[in-house]
Amino acid sequence: MNNHIIKIQNCTVSYPSAKNGQRVTVLNDINLQLQKGELLALVGTSGCGKSTILSAILGSQFPTKGAVFIDNKEVTRVTRDCGLVPQNYSLFTNNTMLENAIAGPILEGTSLQERILFTPIVFLADLFKAQKILKLIRYSRIRDEALANAKEILRRCGLDPEKDGGKYPYELSGGMRQRTAIAQSLMMRPKILLLDEPFSGLDEKTRQEMLDLIYEQWKRYNITVVFVTHHVHDAVALGTRIVCLSQHWLDESGNPGQGAKIVIDKKLSGGAILPSEFVKSEEFTLLTESIRSRTIDKDNPLPIASFELTHPDAFKTKEQNNAQ
Repeated sequence: MNNHIIKIQNCTVSYPSAKNGQRVTVLNDINLQLQKGELLALVGTSGCGKSTILSAILGSQFPTKGAVFIDNKEVTRVTRDCGLVPQNYSLFTNNTMLENAIAGPILEGTSLQERILFTPIVFLADLFKAQKILKLIRYSRIRDEALANAKEILRRCGLDPEKDGGKYPYELSGGMRQRTAIAQSLMMRPKILLLDEPFSGLDEKTRQEMLDLIYEQWKRYNITVVFVTHHVHDAVALGTRIVCLSQHWLDESGNPGQGAKIVIDKKLSGGAILPSEFVKSEEFTLLTESIRSRTIDKDNPLPIASFELTHPDAFKTKEQNNAQ
């Protein structure tokens, strides 16, 4: 029995062109399977379909052909299996750091009627320190448990909930907002954490700190992570496995391919060492240069038989199988 938590099978995504009515292919016959606990870095240039794959795993978008499975169940909608940290954060602007962190458990654990009825009651009971009343209200008990968990997770994400928990997103730095968004996702204990270019708006120092943070949370919670980025540097620094998408490839007849394919699927040394330490190694430099040259150079598209699909779980092309 295999231990694959994610399976993407024969997935093609296309849409009709507004210009001529013909279909434009974004992803071309994608096959990918992930073991539980992998930290997959999904890299490629802008517009190659990285976020489309993430959306298909999440269940917010469906392939034109093929299917996606989580724990052998086809993905047909968004569920709590996946926690998403998007590029532009996911924080409620009118909620404080702590309120953002506990939003998921509160929404999942209480009904709309409870929240409407008991939020003002709990507020007043808090104000007058009426602990006996608070203990009788189910909404209050769920909130208090969520607050305790949130404070612990925020601390583990390098934040101070006592000092900054009452601040609103506009009062936080970019790194603090992103840490809060990560804590918000971890609060739901997802099987899979999806990161959609979450560090693109951060400065170099903060981005490196966030790579170390993701590494530390992955180690601590032993969850499966899919990290989408167009920065090869970040992908190689963080991942235990790298998958590269590219629109620049040639079919078996030597003609330019349509849509993006997986052109690299290989193991990485990430996961064994903190990203900020791994980036200092010669191995990191060589890997980064090799991957960048094979996926970004549109003037030298890869023949389909030359795809580097060396990971044990990689799906080799027919041309590669024939060559063996």
